[in-house]
Amino acid sequence: QEQLVESGGGLVQAGGSLRLSCTASGRASDTSTMAWFRQAPGKEREFVASIWWTGFTTFYADSVKGRFTISRDNAKNSVYLQMYDLKPEDTAVYYCAADREYASSSNYYSRSANYDYWGQGTQVTVSP
Repeated sequence: QEQLVESGGGLVQAGGSLRLSCTASGRASDTSTMAWFRQAPGKEREFVASIWWTGFTTFYADSVKGRFTISRDNAKNSVYLQMYDLKPEDTAVYYCAADREYASSSNYYSRSANYDYWGQGTQVTVSP
């Protein structure tokens, strides 16, 4: 059974940091691209960052560049999102996603519809 399980969300004050984790199993671990998306209340799901399981290719949304870092541990089938200098506008449910393709085009990797597997989401709340 393919599965993505996120953890690490919580409540933090503005300027604080959090680290999200996502562990893949089953067919969800036999993929090429891992990504983080987020969805705030009343808003569409938006791309945050992505990473390939091989090499060093990463992509970030402009809104998180310089503050968030995506990384992976292939041995643990896990992907992480280290978030620094959090802002209230970062408040959202964060989702881990996996895609069988090596997504290199921004028109591709930023579209949630292109991903094959999804986690259940973890809430991140940033207070002013």
